[in-house]
Amino acid sequence: MNTENKNQPITFVFWVVAIILGVTLYKQFDFKNLKFQNPAMAVIYGIVFLFSVYYIFKNSKKQPK
Repeated sequence: MNTENKNQPITFVFWVVAIILGVTLYKQFDFKNLKFQNPAMAVIYGIVFLFSVYYIFKNSKKQPK
Protein backbone atom coordinates (compact mmCIF):
# COMPACT_ATOMS: atom_id res chain seq x y z
CA MET A 1 0.00 0.00 0.00
CA ASN A 2 1.28 3.42 -0.95
CA THR A 3 1.91 5.94 1.85
CA GLU A 4 -0.09 8.57 -0.05
CA ASN A 5 -3.20 6.39 0.08
CA LYS A 6 -2.66 5.73 3.79
CA ASN A 7 -2.61 9.43 4.69
CA GLN A 8 -5.70 10.40 2.69
CA PRO A 9 -8.30 9.00 5.14
CA ILE A 10 -6.41 10.49 8.10
CA THR A 11 -6.21 13.88 6.37
CA PHE A 12 -9.93 13.70 5.59
CA VAL A 13 -10.68 13.08 9.28
CA PHE A 14 -8.59 16.12 10.25
CA TRP A 15 -10.47 18.22 7.65
CA VAL A 16 -13.79 17.17 9.21
CA VAL A 17 -12.51 17.88 12.73
CA ALA A 18 -11.19 21.31 11.68
CA ILE A 19 -14.47 22.28 10.02
CA ILE A 20 -16.61 21.15 12.95
CA LEU A 21 -14.43 22.87 15.54
CA GLY A 22 -14.13 26.05 13.47
CA VAL A 23 -17.90 26.32 13.20
CA THR A 24 -18.30 25.53 16.89
CA LEU A 25 -15.81 28.21 17.92
CA TYR A 26 -17.53 30.73 15.65
CA LYS A 27 -20.96 29.93 17.10
CA GLN A 28 -19.78 30.14 20.71
CA PHE A 29 -18.11 33.53 20.28
CA ASP A 30 -20.14 36.55 21.41
CA PHE A 31 -19.18 39.37 19.05
CA LYS A 32 -20.88 42.06 21.14
CA ASN A 33 -18.87 41.34 24.29
CA LEU A 34 -15.89 39.76 22.50
CA LYS A 35 -15.99 36.71 24.78
CA PHE A 36 -16.69 33.01 24.48
CA GLN A 37 -19.74 31.51 26.13
CA ASN A 38 -17.62 28.74 27.65
CA PRO A 39 -13.96 29.85 27.76
CA ALA A 40 -12.55 26.56 29.06
CA MET A 41 -14.04 24.55 26.22
CA ALA A 42 -13.03 27.24 23.73
CA VAL A 43 -9.40 26.76 24.73
CA ILE A 44 -9.62 23.01 24.17
CA TYR A 45 -11.46 23.47 20.87
CA GLY A 46 -8.90 26.04 19.76
CA ILE A 47 -5.93 23.81 20.53
CA VAL A 48 -7.40 20.85 18.68
CA PHE A 49 -8.46 23.11 15.79
CA LEU A 50 -4.94 24.53 15.44
CA PHE A 51 -3.40 21.06 15.60
CA SER A 52 -5.79 19.84 12.88
CA VAL A 53 -4.96 22.77 10.61
CA TYR A 54 -1.23 22.26 11.25
CA TYR A 55 -1.50 18.56 10.35
CA ILE A 56 -3.46 19.32 7.17
CA PHE A 57 -0.87 21.85 5.96
CA LYS A 58 2.05 19.65 6.97
CA ASN A 59 0.68 16.74 4.92
CA SER A 60 -0.28 18.89 1.95
CA LYS A 61 3.38 19.85 1.48
CA LYS A 62 4.53 16.20 1.49
CA GLN A 63 2.37 15.07 -1.44
CA PRO A 64 4.00 15.38 -4.88
CA LYS A 65 2.27 17.51 -7.47
